[in-house]
Amino acid sequence: MFLKGTRCDTSKCSFERRESPPGMTISRRSKPTEYALRLREKQKVKRYYGVMERQFRNYFEHAERTKGHTGDALMVLLERRLDNIVARLGIAQSRSQARLMVTHCHITVNGRLLNIPSYLVRAGDVIRIKVRTKSQTLAQANRVAHGREVPDFLSLSDSPELEGHVLRLPGPADVSIPARTQLIVELCSK
Repeated sequence: MFLKGTRCDTSKCSFERRESPPGMTISRRSKPTEYALRLREKQKVKRYYGVMERQFRNYFEHAERTKGHTGDALMVLLERRLDNIVARLGIAQSRSQARLMVTHCHITVNGRLLNIPSYLVRAGDVIRIKVRTKSQTLAQANRVAHGREVPDFLSLSDSPELEGHVLRLPGPADVSIPARTQLIVELCSK
């Protein structure tokens, strides 16, 4: 039995890997349709940022109302989310952990305690870890474990209290996921 461990790949294991999917007949999968490509791209972006369908639809409608390219505006809105900024600063190991840190009141924005992961940060915002030993040790451990690079539009001080600054709003070049936004716009604008 392989219960939550690593899977055995040696020849003494009791299973063999097949090249075809399970089922009675072996059929080749057909080329995905145009709709499937667009839907897959949208689902990829939704899962990456941890956004549900209604939230994504609201972000898309907001991006449509802004001037410029809708796809770039959508990605910039998703990049501005507080949980994403916390993850990009390296205070959390992942976006899901950043979401938990925000909802469990470990993060303050401009001195105010904020527990809304979908909060859109603005240029000049200061993101701090709450002055509490549990919050500080959690953030320091994540920062040491993940020493990731901080993007250009953010800055992080190396003082004992981790403090991040939003220098400017992210642009289309600052988006962390390689997404084909044109496909998303074509799907959502129907």
